[in-house]
Amino acid sequence: MPIGVIINALAVVIGGLLGNVAGQRLSDTFKEKLTTIFGACAMTMGIGSMMKMQNMPVVILAVIAGTIIGLNIRLDGKITAGARQLEKMITKITGPRTQDSDSDLSRSDYESMLITMIVLFCASGTGIYGSMVSGMTGDHSILIAKSIMDLPTSMLFACELGIIVSFIAIPQCLIFLCLFFMANAIFPYCTPTMIGDFTACGGVLLLATGFRMINVKQFPIADMIPAMVVVMPISAFWTSVVLQYVK
Repeated sequence: MPIGVIINALAVVIGGLLGNVAGQRLSDTFKEKLTTIFGACAMTMGIGSMMKMQNMPVVILAVIAGTIIGLNIRLDGKITAGARQLEKMITKITGPRTQDSDSDLSRSDYESMLITMIVLFCASGTGIYGSMVSGMTGDHSILIAKSIMDLPTSMLFACELGIIVSFIAIPQCLIFLCLFFMANAIFPYCTPTMIGDFTACGGVLLLATGFRMINVKQFPIADMIPAMVVVMPISAFWTSVVLQYVK
């Protein structure tokens, strides 16, 4: 049962509705400080996940190789392009934005912020990692923790963007459900060592996400996502082949 996926989608919907009601009542200082706390929470989740590491060379190799793949195929750009298409689809549902007295955003700033939200909620390393862990092990804690952060995040952005933020939960839920059931299908073929290295690899992405949120370093999170794909094959090869010669 994809409990974590459902909770995460509901958090975005509720946060979007609350933010639409709150409007411009929240100060910029409040939003900035809360985002910093979100970054600290993401790093805490990352460190906790990294503690389950089984083979450090595997995780390091997966992160480096996965990022190289992501950079070469320009995954960040492809995700952004997909977000633009989603933005157009969502706008068709909610109708075009009208300039009102409650928002100082220009049309270009509005579109840029909305695309950022789509990428954050639908294609973040935390969501992808959490959905796959949920599908493989039944552990929904990553997605639940993400939901706790997503609710106020969606509320803050809905203050600027309006009710459209709640509609982002639709593609988010569909993407995470696909990842959940895919991970559930491959779980019988995974060893505890592979799952441990996968969890640790996801922890690296979470840690990098935290640093990015507090503006310490803008890690290419989207381009790092392929690491989640290659870490298990590398872990299997390392355990069954490399370690046989190292021991």
